[in-house]
Amino acid sequence: MSRIVALDTTDIRFPTSLSLDGSDAMNPDPDYSAAYVRIVTDADDGIDGHGFVFTIGRGNDVQVAAIDSLAAHLVGMDVEHFLDDMGAAARHLVWDSQLRWLGPEKGVMHMAIGAVINALWDIKCKRAGLPLWQLLSRMSPEEIVALVDFRYLTNALTPDEALQILRAAEAGRDEREAALLDTGYPAYTTTPGWLGYSDEKLARLCREAIADGFVQIKLKVGANLDDDIRRLGVARDTVGPDFPLAIDANQRWEVAEAIEWVGALAQFDLAWIEEPTSPDDILGHAEIARGVHPVRVATGEHAANRVMFKQFLQAEAMHVMQIDAARVGGVNENVAQLLLAAKFGVPVCPHAGGVGLCEAVQHLSMFDFVAVSGSREGRMIEFVDHLHEHFVVPTDVRKGAYMPPLAPGNGMEMHESSRSEFTYAN
Repeated sequence: MSRIVALDTTDIRFPTSLSLDGSDAMNPDPDYSAAYVRIVTDADDGIDGHGFVFTIGRGNDVQVAAIDSLAAHLVGMDVEHFLDDMGAAARHLVWDSQLRWLGPEKGVMHMAIGAVINALWDIKCKRAGLPLWQLLSRMSPEEIVALVDFRYLTNALTPDEALQILRAAEAGRDEREAALLDTGYPAYTTTPGWLGYSDEKLARLCREAIADGFVQIKLKVGANLDDDIRRLGVARDTVGPDFPLAIDANQRWEVAEAIEWVGALAQFDLAWIEEPTSPDDILGHAEIARGVHPVRVATGEHAANRVMFKQFLQAEAMHVMQIDAARVGGVNENVAQLLLAAKFGVPVCPHAGGVGLCEAVQHLSMFDFVAVSGSREGRMIEFVDHLHEHFVVPTDVRKGAYMPPLAPGNGMEMHESSRSEFTYAN
C-alpha cells in the first residue's frame, strides 16, 4: 500500500509570442503555457504521475493555484484506492459539493481536477507498463463504462447503450491495434496557418505539409475578410484544387457574421469551419451549421463538459467533434465524449494546438479507433510542430500519421530540465 505524499505544481510558460506561433484572430500573441502537476507517492517503485492544463500565458498562475487547492483532497490518501477504481477517483473530486460550487463542472477548477485525474492515470499506466491508449483499449466494455459519469447523459446515452457500442467493437480490437502499430493514425496540420505568418511563410509551410504527408491543412481566419480571402487564395494555389483546407475562427464572430463570412470563403472548398462563435452558444452553432451548409462545423475544444457535448450533438450543431485532453475533467470525461460521438455517428478530430496536447490527445484517438468507433475514416488528429522536444515521450509523426507511443504513461510528462528552465518565476 502506498500513499500520495505531495502535489507538486509548476507554472511553465514558453515565449511563443516572440515568433507568433499559435497566433489567431482572438489570441494574437499567445505564450504557450502549462499549469503542471506531479503526484508524488511513497511507493518504492519511484513512479510519479504527471498532468497539466494548457493555457496561453497570463492566468496560468491562477490555474496552478486551483490545482494546489486540491492537495487537501489527495495528500495522505491511499493511491491504490484511486487506481483500482478510476471512476470513483474522478467522482471523489468532481462530486465534491464545495468544488462543484465553483463550476459546477466547468472552468478553472474543473480543468484542475482534470489535470489531477490525468496524473493518476499516468501512475496507473506506468505501473501497468502500458501507454494510456493500450491500457484503455484492453479494458473490458464493463470496465470502460464504469469510468463514465452518466449523470445528465441518459436522455442521450445510457450505460446499456455505451455497453452495446463497446461490445460491437470488441471483436476487432486485436486487428485494429495491429493496423495502428503498422500505419499509425492520420494527422492534419495547423503549423502553416497561424494568423501572424507572412504569405511567403504560409506557402512554404503548405508545401512542406504536403511533402510530409499530412491529410489536411488548417488556416486561422476571422480578423479581416480581405486578408482571409488573400491567404486562402495563397494556400489553395499552393496545395491545388482537391487538397482539404479547413479554417478556424477561434470564436471571433457573431452568428450572422459567421454565416456571411464563411459564405465569402466557401469559394475555396472548405473542409470545415471551426469555432465560428462563442463556444457556449449551442443554438448559435446550430444556426450557423444550417446557414453554411455544406461546409461542416467543427467545435468542442472549449466545451466545458460532457453535457455541452451532448447538447451540441442533440442540436445537430457539431459535425466534427474536437475533444481536448486538458479542457474537461480528464480521461474519464473524454471517454464519455468518445462514446457520445459514437452514438451520434460524428467523427472525432481532437484539438491539439498547444504545448503537450499532441502528446496527450493521441492516446484518446487511438483508444477510440481500437475499442470504441473502430474507424479512422474521416478522423484525424491535429498536429502543430512546436515544443515537442520538452516531453519525455514526444510525438512521432511520420508520413502524415501519428505512430503509436509504446512507452508507459499518458504522454504528459515533461523533462525535468524543461520544467526548470521555463518556470515562470525564472
